Amino acid sequence: MPTVLVPRERFERWVANFRGRHGDASLAVTDGALRGAAADGSTFEARLPLGAAYDGPAGAAAFAERVRPEGEWGVLLVRKGGFAVARLEGGRTVESKVGQRHVQGRTKAGGQSQQRFARRRDNQARQAYEAAADHAARILTMAAVVTGGDRTAVEEVLADPRLAGLRVVGPWLPVPDPRRDVLEQAVADGSSAVVEVENA
Repeated sequence: MPTVLVPRERFERWVANFRGRHGDASLAVTDGALRGAAADGSTFEARLPLGAAYDGPAGAAAFAERVRPEGEWGVLLVRKGGFAVARLEGGRTVESKVGQRHVQGRTKAGGQSQQRFARRRDNQARQAYEAAADHAARILTMAAVVTGGDRTAVEEVLADPRLAGLRVVGPWLPVPDPRRDVLEQAVADGSSAVVEVENA
């Protein structure tokens, strides 16, 4: 089932386009989500940012009004080449850090040289993850955090005992090496409605 991230200001238009493609859609609120069922059998399920439950009227405009993160939340992006961490209050970034770490690429050399390069690469990656965990422990003082990047790298960072209180919420963000612009887009994505679509 494809998932799309729809910003608050585009949600009503998105529902209108869904109806245009699939025929008139009835809307209902169930299990904390806004669900749409179209004439051709296609459906969607829209959820608020950070896994918040929706309990308002069954309308696109009413749902769109609630598509904004509430309270404190965070973003954690990690790949071997770098990390980005941000703490937010609603839609406002309070503190952030973007860091790059050099992790050596693979080598074509064989034998002991290859093993030496592999050890060095693993050590460099471990240092990068430790740096990411240090900044995450300092910046992410809230519970809900949106994550992305490389799944193994994120799991390595979240395994740090200092981050045990974090609660990972969707959606997963498959981002490239984190830079400032990548972090800004991740904040926008984390602030969007999470919509799962099933086309008939």
